[in-house]
Amino acid sequence: MRWIEVTLETDGEAAEAVAEVLRRYGHQGVAIEQVGFYIETWEDEVPPPDRLAVRAYLPDDEHAETVKAQLEEALYQLHRLYAAVPTTPSYRVIDEQDWAEAWKVNYHPLRIGRRILVRPLWIEVESTPEDVVIALDPGMAFGTGTHPSTQLVLEATEDLMTERRGAHVLDLGCGSGILAIGAAKLGASSVRALDTDPIAVRITLENAAANGVQALISAEVGSLELLLANGERFDLALVNILAKVIIAMCDARLGEVIKPNGIGVFGGIIEEQAAEVEAALIRTGLTPYKRRTSGDWVVIEARRTV
Repeated sequence: MRWIEVTLETDGEAAEAVAEVLRRYGHQGVAIEQVGFYIETWEDEVPPPDRLAVRAYLPDDEHAETVKAQLEEALYQLHRLYAAVPTTPSYRVIDEQDWAEAWKVNYHPLRIGRRILVRPLWIEVESTPEDVVIALDPGMAFGTGTHPSTQLVLEATEDLMTERRGAHVLDLGCGSGILAIGAAKLGASSVRALDTDPIAVRITLENAAANGVQALISAEVGSLELLLANGERFDLALVNILAKVIIAMCDARLGEVIKPNGIGVFGGIIEEQAAEVEAALIRTGLTPYKRRTSGDWVVIEARRTV
């Protein structure tokens, strides 16, 4: 069997909207990558994420032309809302054996923050004893470290864990496990990783083992409801999902899973959504105190004071 690789380039504001369209038609997830950014680059040399590539895969079968027409119609409708969205993707046909490997061509070692070095599991890189190395094979789960929001949450985690060694950490929506592994390597005493996708949970556990931190990370299928039912509380919560999901979770008592004086780090937010997310965080008992930005993307840090 062969597959059709579908790629669109757009700006940061429209990337998540494009990804939502591609998820309707693509097989096993969507990848979002920064364009023109092939790193072994220090963080102060990283260009702003002005352009992002959104990529998905369609079966190259008898339905392919119909699906492509439906996809292009959906993109045309989206283009009417976001002028930056192209109406015609680029298409590339690849063989079955190459499909699972195709995205790896664009995945390179990446430096984030002061000491974090994210590398593909299949690439060896030189590192120093001070480096916090995260080796990943994301598979079909979100979280390669190339997305600006993931980078910002990792930077926040590095800063916050400096004074919170031994913290109990939550990674809610763990994807590939990149944030959970980063927290474990930065000094967490335990990390609770949850995702609603069983594939993401499996990949998180595999990556935790590959990084030697499997004893610190527990991962399972679940979401906020499971934590509330168990009465679980954390010193640091990492929630890199989407603004609309964070807002809904806030209205479902998200703040209760953070201990008094604990911190939540919230990503997957574009700039125009930040005020609405901050209002939701306040409603759930958290006090936003810091924004980190990269292009159109914003990560919000908030503290629970009582």
